[in-house]
Amino acid sequence: MGQGRQEPDDPTVTDPDHYRVVFENDRVRVLEYQDQPGTRTHPHHHPDSVMYTLSAFERRISSGERVMDVVLEAGEARWLPDQVHVGENTGTTPTHAIFVELKEAAPGHPARGEHGGGGLGATS
Repeated sequence: MGQGRQEPDDPTVTDPDHYRVVFENDRVRVLEYQDQPGTRTHPHHHPDSVMYTLSAFERRISSGERVMDVVLEAGEARWLPDQVHVGENTGTTPTHAIFVELKEAAPGHPARGEHGGGGLGATS
């Protein structure tokens, strides 16, 4: 553990009161995310990731000009492509989720910084 990147758009830097690293090695970083209704995150980056929801929640995800409203149940697993976004808890329940962030780019895909990372997913 403790190999954390400290880039300005790292969610543990932009929103340290909501994100915490629960495990990290040279291949993955595992984050826990928690918030309350009405919470809005700052713009932050997630590399390719898998999100696992520990609670049911509703969110509005904004990435550039794109906006998506999502409703997720507890126990859902979702693939999230590399992206920079802002998340807002638009529901009446707290958000609680785990993110498993991959540290290696997919074969044939550019490394971060070589593309816009504009995909939207059901995240924070």
